[in-house]
Amino acid sequence: MMIKSWQIALLALAAVYLCGQVNFVSGLECYVCSNQTGNTEKCLNTIKTCAPFENVCGTEIRWGSQPYFSEGALKQYYVSKRCMTKEQCQSKRKRYMQLYCTHIWYEDWACNECCQGDRCNYFVISDAPTSSYTHKGLFIGILALIYSAWFWQRS
Repeated sequence: MMIKSWQIALLALAAVYLCGQVNFVSGLECYVCSNQTGNTEKCLNTIKTCAPFENVCGTEIRWGSQPYFSEGALKQYYVSKRCMTKEQCQSKRKRYMQLYCTHIWYEDWACNECCQGDRCNYFVISDAPTSSYTHKGLFIGILALIYSAWFWQRS
């Protein structure tokens, strides 16, 4: 039985896709910090390997006074970053974004963002991209398909 070029290309595409689905690292890595006065120093230099059940990186930015939000007190930004579960992050995001994420300078507010992928929470509230192995694998697979079709056609 002779294997046709399209069968080889399809097999190569499937192999590339499956390799892209495997996570070769030991765990998700996130930037971590707590109540820092900006997205500098500790928030950009401290990296933690998350626990196996923690599958997203979370970033929280608050505008207000410490230790508790209080009217009339000096206000400033506070940034916190951590590893968390997707459910924890979505719950916090839903609570903050609907009620408190106003960005009104004279009010206390808080916003929360979730992202997936190693060190994706570098920026504050940035809609950081997620890992896109599927897209990369698909692109490489299509290139392999085109190359194999061209190669077998020339033979």
